[in-house]
Amino acid sequence: MTLFALMLAAATVGSLHSLAPDHWVPFAALARARNWSAMRTARLTLLCGFGHVTVSAILGIVALFVGLETVKVFGSTLESNAALLLVGFGIAYMVWGLWRSFRPKVMHQVDHANEVPHDHGHGHHHHHGSRMTEWSLFLLFCADPCVAVIPMIIAAAAAGWPAVLAVVLIYEVATITTMIVLVAGAHAGARTLKMAWLDRYGDAVAGALIIALGATLSVLGI
Repeated sequence: MTLFALMLAAATVGSLHSLAPDHWVPFAALARARNWSAMRTARLTLLCGFGHVTVSAILGIVALFVGLETVKVFGSTLESNAALLLVGFGIAYMVWGLWRSFRPKVMHQVDHANEVPHDHGHGHHHHHGSRMTEWSLFLLFCADPCVAVIPMIIAAAAAGWPAVLAVVLIYEVATITTMIVLVAGAHAGARTLKMAWLDRYGDAVAGALIIALGATLSVLGI
């Protein structure tokens, strides 16, 4: 009965904590700016969600050996800095987006000469930094663990490792599923926005949105 309660708690907490905008807004904003497909956006969301929850689970398992308070302090420190990291990511991305939007036409001519994919100005563009952006976002989510799962892992340990694994898997599935559903909905809505200026300045706008989100979360202490 206790294990069932822990599994239910893992599913509930995993879903609810994923409702926080920092768990889905960045993906939708970047997907709109980069013109990513729904499938590619979902894959990136799954990857980042996996990193986010797996790091949390690792901290919970480490807590079994070094003590809950030590790990909670470490995890809370990472959580408190996550909003600032999000702001930093947004600033870097916005600056890159502005540079990309305003770079001289000669850069486009050089790209043509070297057959490098480039912006055609009609929304069908290729982004040279896609992989770097994706991995940066993955590392950002890995650096933002959810300490709420740690006490559940500690409690499940009394029933053995299978119970710990069950709690971790349920938390993982609940978190990632909720993130993907929210991102898919936001992405679909964002793609309906057909504006020429948004196509040109989409990367900079996405960066500014991420900055605003990170700053808001930092001020609110979320």
